[in-house]
Amino acid sequence: MTTLLQIQSSLFSTDGQSSQLSNAFVSAWQRNQPDSQIKVRDLALSPLPHLDAERVTAFLAPEESRTAMQQQLVKLSDNLINELKQSDILVIGVPMYNFGIPSTLKAYFDHIARAGVTFRYTEHGPEGLLAGKKAYIFATRGGQYAGTALDTQTAYVRDFLSFLGITDVEFIYAEGLNMSADVKEKALVEAKVKLAALAA
Repeated sequence: MTTLLQIQSSLFSTDGQSSQLSNAFVSAWQRNQPDSQIKVRDLALSPLPHLDAERVTAFLAPEESRTAMQQQLVKLSDNLINELKQSDILVIGVPMYNFGIPSTLKAYFDHIARAGVTFRYTEHGPEGLLAGKKAYIFATRGGQYAGTALDTQTAYVRDFLSFLGITDVEFIYAEGLNMSADVKEKALVEAKVKLAALAA
């Protein structure tokens, strides 16, 4: 049985265009593979705390010497990592806010990047420990940025996932959504055609 972990990062939750596209993909996937298991984490409905010194110190402390408070802080990260480890496919809806990813998604990334848990440093450099997974990224933008210097999202998300060992990453773009009604409609139609083919 294939397990999909769907991460929604739109501030508008299921009303966001990135959420709607990733929902369409997951629905199509379920129709084609009805035995799949779907897990959804909506970062607008259940936002994660951003990193602070106390939380990072807890992550770095040896397990046997953590205080009760540190254990509680690490438990949230452990739960997120276990959820990801148990998934075969990662589906992320990523709107562009001020040329970057939503801060809620950055907080999620910060909680799942743990040395010795999801990656490790070796004499040959860092090694991701989450190999063998596939990721689909539904990137929505008000303007048109793919392939330009202003698209900071694609390289960042690809590099971050690769750092954890997830190197099979597919981007599906819907751009120009704030430019005109015609451009928006064309972009969404094209994205839906592509996602349907990927889910087949």
